[in-house]
Amino acid sequence: MRRTSARFTLTGAAAATAAVMAIAGATTASGAPAPADPGAAAAAAAAPIGFGAGTTGGAGGTTVTVTNASAFKTAVQSGSAQIVRVNGTIALTEMTKVASNKTIVGVGTAGKITGSGLNVANATNVIIQNLTFTGSNDDAINVQYSTRVWIDHNDISGAKDGAVDIKRASTNITVSWNRTHDQDKNMLLGHSDDNASEDTGKLKVTYDHNWFDGTNQRNPRVRFGNPVHVLNNYFSDIGSYGVASTENAGVLVEGNYFENTDDPYHLGEGDSDEGSLVARNNYFANSGSGRTGGSVASIPYGYTAQSASSVKASVTAGAGVGKI
Repeated sequence: MRRTSARFTLTGAAAATAAVMAIAGATTASGAPAPADPGAAAAAAAAPIGFGAGTTGGAGGTTVTVTNASAFKTAVQSGSAQIVRVNGTIALTEMTKVASNKTIVGVGTAGKITGSGLNVANATNVIIQNLTFTGSNDDAINVQYSTRVWIDHNDISGAKDGAVDIKRASTNITVSWNRTHDQDKNMLLGHSDDNASEDTGKLKVTYDHNWFDGTNQRNPRVRFGNPVHVLNNYFSDIGSYGVASTENAGVLVEGNYFENTDDPYHLGEGDSDEGSLVARNNYFANSGSGRTGGSVASIPYGYTAQSASSVKASVTAGAGVGKI
């Protein structure tokens, strides 16, 4: 039986507090040396696991610090590798394209994107990290026709459409340690039932250690990707449903903590046909049991799953901005 979205619960934000490392040798957008900042975020926290492994972003390129939308757009759309440090609020009026070989990273807890979002389109090797996204007039982050993308340690809320949407033949992506809240449509993987010709064999994504905090639906909603790995995430107070597998997708839901979630996962959604879903070693607190079916392709990388019962504590302590 297919499921459709029904109810929407929003929960309040939790404060993000933790020290992060400074980058040595950073410059401002004008090329002047940036002031020392003991709260500045590092270029990347360790490295992604899963399908996005090997993503290096702007490593090896120049480092620039931006404080306004004009400088931000110039930096993220440049043709060379760059680490772009965001120090302050960047007010966007439309989705802003991100070019290949970029790390976009917030400084401490100061890096904010508001008004619109980022469009990673026809790009490769992009890291988006340690940023607060609020009030986008579209998606907060859209990824299409892109590979080797790591979306990590962000706080996302209030996007008019999706928090993180991945579509149109994109693949080899990791979405990790993000906190999403005050969001209806959360994370879409595969935009259309009619896009099998582009998406079959692609849309391979690892979702690990994210906090889906009162998000209503699409945590994620998957078409065609197989395997997709939903690993060690914390689902709290989910409104309509957690994970949906549709249109020949194969989703492994492993080691997650579901709390106050009536429908943790199911097959089919809306007018989309059922996919396959395998659930393994999940933990349920005041939650339903979910629905599984079919088989999922083997996960092609090595990993160690955290015990599901400990995921809530790890994720609430470590997900979001200022935690790297």
